[in-house]
Amino acid sequence: MICKICGSGAEKKFDVKIMHKYNAEYFYWRKCGFLFAGNPVWLDESYKNAINISDTGIMDRNLHYSRIVSVLIYFMFKKSKKFVDYAGGYGIFTRLMRDIGFDFYRQDIYCENLLARGFEFKPEIHKDVELVTAFEVFEHLVDPMNEIKKMNDITGNLIFSTLLLPDPIPEPGKWWYYGFEHGQHVSFFSSRTLNYIAEKSGLYFYSYKDLHLFSEKKLNLNIFKALILFSKFGLSLYVKKKLKSKIWEDHILLEKK
Repeated sequence: MICKICGSGAEKKFDVKIMHKYNAEYFYWRKCGFLFAGNPVWLDESYKNAINISDTGIMDRNLHYSRIVSVLIYFMFKKSKKFVDYAGGYGIFTRLMRDIGFDFYRQDIYCENLLARGFEFKPEIHKDVELVTAFEVFEHLVDPMNEIKKMNDITGNLIFSTLLLPDPIPEPGKWWYYGFEHGQHVSFFSSRTLNYIAEKSGLYFYSYKDLHLFSEKKLNLNIFKALILFSKFGLSLYVKKKLKSKIWEDHILLEKK
């Protein structure tokens, strides 16, 4: 099996049952530290519902990342530009970020936009994009390098979340993030994997726990970490007070459509 990240020969790591009925093989290549499902034939069934039923953390996660990202954008990026939430699901994050005051748009070809209608990303129109966000997306990617290139084609700055693959690699049933019961998680990245992708893409890589950043900008890692930490202790409230929410502005705009 060829590694989907670096193109080298990957070795089989384990066999497992997906969704209690599909036989699956998972492969790993130590050069880039990437673990992946070899042939995920179950995905059509797995994605009958775009958001799996066991994702009980969806609201808490979006609120959590809206606080962190608002602080990172305000202090490290051009806050007056446009932003895109890639594979943005129901539009929760896009609506939250617009409520804070950022010009966010949602992109997702697989899930219905329920909460950010009217703010779908249109590449032919929205040219001036400063940053892409992608939360709980990477582990779903069947062809990671191609999908990451699509994100990088929008902009050279990408903030994303994914739990890093532990070392040593957990056995099946020993790590909840595998998600074998729903089958939607098919790619697992180590820090080494993400460093490899950044170097291949000509980008800088910054990481703190489950939050990661590919950027065309050379940034201070300590500031990146500090802003994430301080966002939990009131800094996000400061940012929110400094910006003008788009709630009413969007209401007027959408009334005219």
